[in-house]
Amino acid sequence: MRAARLPLLFLLVSLAGCATQTPPTPSPPLVQPPSAPGSSFSQTGLASFYGRAHDGKVTANGESFDHQGFTAAHRTLPFGTRVRVTNLENGRTVTVTITDRGPYVRGRIVDISLAAARALGMQDKGVARVRLDALRPRLPTS
Repeated sequence: MRAARLPLLFLLVSLAGCATQTPPTPSPPLVQPPSAPGSSFSQTGLASFYGRAHDGKVTANGESFDHQGFTAAHRTLPFGTRVRVTNLENGRTVTVTITDRGPYVRGRIVDISLAAARALGMQDKGVARVRLDALRPRLPTS
Protein backbone atom coordinates (compact mmCIF):
# COMPACT_ATOMS: atom_id res chain seq x y z
CA MET A 1 0.00 0.00 0.00
CA ARG A 2 2.80 2.37 0.96
CA ALA A 3 4.65 1.62 -2.29
CA ALA A 4 1.54 2.53 -4.30
CA ARG A 5 1.48 6.04 -2.76
CA LEU A 6 5.12 6.74 -3.53
CA PRO A 7 4.61 7.63 -7.25
CA LEU A 8 1.70 9.89 -6.34
CA LEU A 9 3.76 11.64 -3.67
CA PHE A 10 6.65 12.06 -6.12
CA LEU A 11 4.29 13.57 -8.73
CA LEU A 12 2.84 16.06 -6.22
CA VAL A 13 6.26 17.16 -5.00
CA SER A 14 7.47 17.59 -8.59
CA LEU A 15 4.46 19.69 -9.56
CA ALA A 16 4.74 21.85 -6.45
CA GLY A 17 8.31 22.72 -7.38
CA CYS A 18 7.18 23.92 -10.83
CA ALA A 19 4.40 26.16 -9.55
CA THR A 20 5.12 29.84 -9.15
CA GLN A 21 2.98 32.31 -7.40
CA THR A 22 2.60 35.70 -9.03
CA PRO A 23 1.89 38.44 -6.52
CA PRO A 24 -1.15 40.55 -7.37
CA THR A 25 -0.38 43.83 -9.08
CA PRO A 26 -1.57 46.71 -6.91
CA SER A 27 -3.85 49.12 -8.68
CA PRO A 28 -2.67 52.73 -8.73
CA PRO A 29 -4.59 55.23 -6.61
CA LEU A 30 -7.19 57.24 -8.50
CA VAL A 31 -5.83 60.51 -7.16
CA GLN A 32 -2.55 61.10 -5.40
CA PRO A 33 -3.33 62.07 -1.79
CA PRO A 34 -2.74 65.80 -1.39
CA SER A 35 -0.85 65.33 1.87
CA ALA A 36 2.36 64.33 0.08
CA PRO A 37 4.95 67.12 0.27
CA GLY A 38 5.01 69.19 -2.89
CA SER A 39 1.81 67.74 -4.27
CA SER A 40 -1.37 69.66 -4.95
CA PHE A 41 -4.82 69.09 -6.38
CA SER A 42 -6.93 71.66 -8.16
CA GLN A 43 -10.03 71.13 -10.28
CA THR A 44 -12.56 73.46 -11.89
CA GLY A 45 -16.13 72.56 -12.81
CA LEU A 46 -19.73 72.52 -11.64
CA ALA A 47 -20.76 71.98 -8.03
CA SER A 48 -24.19 70.96 -6.83
CA PHE A 49 -25.47 70.35 -3.32
CA TYR A 50 -27.44 67.74 -1.50
CA GLY A 51 -29.64 68.89 1.30
CA ARG A 52 -32.20 67.87 3.88
CA ALA A 53 -33.49 64.80 2.00
CA HIS A 54 -30.13 63.09 2.59
CA ASP A 55 -29.83 64.15 6.24
CA GLY A 56 -28.99 61.18 8.49
CA LYS A 57 -28.19 58.80 5.63
CA VAL A 58 -24.88 56.96 5.83
CA THR A 59 -22.15 58.37 3.59
CA ALA A 60 -19.53 56.28 1.77
CA ASN A 61 -17.05 56.70 4.63
CA GLY A 62 -19.59 55.36 7.17
CA GLU A 63 -20.54 58.65 8.80
CA SER A 64 -24.07 60.00 9.02
CA PHE A 65 -24.68 62.89 6.62
CA ASP A 66 -25.46 66.20 8.31
CA HIS A 67 -26.74 68.88 5.93
CA GLN A 68 -25.52 71.52 8.43
CA GLY A 69 -21.93 70.19 8.33
CA PHE A 70 -19.29 71.39 5.89
CA THR A 71 -18.83 68.17 3.94
CA ALA A 72 -18.68 67.10 0.30
CA ALA A 73 -18.75 64.17 -2.08
CA HIS A 74 -15.99 63.72 -4.65
CA ARG A 75 -15.40 60.79 -6.98
CA THR A 76 -11.72 60.18 -6.21
CA LEU A 77 -10.25 62.34 -3.44
CA PRO A 78 -9.46 60.33 -0.29
CA PHE A 79 -11.94 60.53 2.58
CA GLY A 80 -10.90 63.14 5.13
CA THR A 81 -9.30 65.42 2.52
CA ARG A 82 -10.01 69.05 3.30
CA VAL A 83 -10.86 71.06 0.20
CA ARG A 84 -11.28 74.78 -0.34
CA VAL A 85 -14.25 75.37 -2.64
CA THR A 86 -14.35 78.75 -4.40
CA ASN A 87 -17.51 79.94 -6.12
CA LEU A 88 -16.10 81.46 -9.31
CA GLU A 89 -19.28 83.46 -9.88
CA ASN A 90 -19.07 85.52 -6.65
CA GLY A 91 -15.62 84.80 -5.13
CA ARG A 92 -16.93 83.24 -1.90
CA THR A 93 -14.97 80.34 -0.42
CA VAL A 94 -15.64 77.59 2.08
CA THR A 95 -13.62 74.63 3.38
CA VAL A 96 -15.26 71.20 3.31
CA THR A 97 -14.17 67.66 4.18
CA ILE A 98 -14.63 64.79 1.72
CA THR A 99 -16.90 62.19 3.36
CA ASP A 100 -18.80 60.71 0.43
CA ARG A 101 -18.55 59.60 -3.20
CA GLY A 102 -20.22 61.44 -6.05
CA PRO A 103 -21.60 63.38 -7.74
CA TYR A 104 -23.17 60.96 -10.16
CA VAL A 105 -24.58 63.64 -12.46
CA ARG A 106 -22.53 64.07 -15.62
CA GLY A 107 -20.53 67.29 -15.78
CA ARG A 108 -20.40 67.92 -12.02
CA ILE A 109 -17.21 67.59 -10.00
CA VAL A 110 -18.44 67.90 -6.40
CA ASP A 111 -21.59 67.68 -4.30
CA ILE A 112 -21.50 69.86 -1.19
CA SER A 113 -23.71 70.03 1.86
CA LEU A 114 -26.53 72.56 2.18
CA ALA A 115 -24.56 74.58 4.75
CA ALA A 116 -21.60 74.84 2.37
CA ALA A 117 -23.93 75.79 -0.51
CA ARG A 118 -25.40 78.60 1.62
CA ALA A 119 -21.94 79.86 2.53
CA LEU A 120 -21.05 79.94 -1.17
CA GLY A 121 -24.31 81.69 -2.07
CA MET A 122 -25.43 78.99 -4.48
CA GLN A 123 -28.39 77.39 -2.67
CA ASP A 124 -31.01 79.22 -4.76
CA LYS A 125 -29.43 78.36 -8.10
CA GLY A 126 -28.55 74.77 -7.17
CA VAL A 127 -25.31 74.66 -9.16
CA ALA A 128 -22.31 76.94 -9.53
CA ARG A 129 -18.98 76.96 -11.31
CA VAL A 130 -16.30 76.32 -8.67
CA ARG A 131 -12.62 75.65 -8.19
CA LEU A 132 -11.51 72.94 -5.74
CA ASP A 133 -8.12 73.21 -4.04
CA ALA A 134 -7.02 70.40 -1.73
CA LEU A 135 -5.49 71.71 1.48
CA ARG A 136 -2.48 70.15 3.13
CA PRO A 137 -3.22 68.70 6.55
CA ARG A 138 -2.14 70.72 9.55
CA LEU A 139 0.93 69.40 11.29
CA PRO A 140 0.57 68.74 15.01
CA THR A 141 2.11 71.42 17.22
CA SER A 142 4.36 70.38 20.07
